[in-house]
Amino acid sequence: MLIGIVEFAGAGYAVFVGLLYLLQRRLIYRPDRPERSRPVLGPLAELGVREIAFATADGLELFSWYRPPPANAPVILYCHGNGGHIGYRAGRLGRFVEAGYGALMLEYRGYGGNPGRPTEQGLYADGAAALAFLGREGIARERIVVYGESLGGAVAVRLALACRPGALVLECPFTSLVDIGRLRFPFVPVRLLLRDRFELISAVGGVAAPVLVLHGERDGIVPVACGRAVLAAASEPKEGWFAPQARHMNLADFGGLDAVFDFLARRLGDCHRERSEAI
Repeated sequence: MLIGIVEFAGAGYAVFVGLLYLLQRRLIYRPDRPERSRPVLGPLAELGVREIAFATADGLELFSWYRPPPANAPVILYCHGNGGHIGYRAGRLGRFVEAGYGALMLEYRGYGGNPGRPTEQGLYADGAAALAFLGREGIARERIVVYGESLGGAVAVRLALACRPGALVLECPFTSLVDIGRLRFPFVPVRLLLRDRFELISAVGGVAAPVLVLHGERDGIVPVACGRAVLAAASEPKEGWFAPQARHMNLADFGGLDAVFDFLARRLGDCHRERSEAI
């Protein structure tokens, strides 16, 4: 009897682990359904934001939102998290524009009506295409601020390693997707099963740019300990901003974007002063 129960439990566990393996990317990447829905600019168009499209190295044409910078102002290249699409970040884009920055809100493959399916390497390719677009726009690397939100933090770190930008901002970053998977499924051999790993913490130390890490102390999705570990692993110059009452999605409600603008004003130096004189 006991042997039968153990065998049944073992078979159930194997099925559960097998389903996790097969469906893992559906759990990681959560674009809005239906996948072909595309957010609309709405009032952002009045701020000079426009839809753009650029091609990735593997042949996808991606829609994104872009607001050219005034004069020699910096441009914020925004890499969003795993859920929704850039339409959910429209308020942030408006804040960037109102503060006098240019902005490129990168939309990933498989999100916001874009073709393709998201993967770790695919998102890195999408980010590289966004950097290439800014290059064609004549934006020098020292004028680029790479901003990564949650899972987008891993994309942002990869881009910062590639281009050595003016600054890197990481909002609620995790250390690696393996670590998050272990928290969610402590009884599953996550390291053996996970295909997309997003090893942020092993890469962030190589970023040669000022780094700001923001995190909410009450974050129930990515523990604040992850943000502190990422900050510790980053190279100088670096700063941390931790909000005692904030959670994963509401740092802006507690002054997170104000902290970002203050950081950029201090760290971008002459580039920021040129921006201030232009607006």
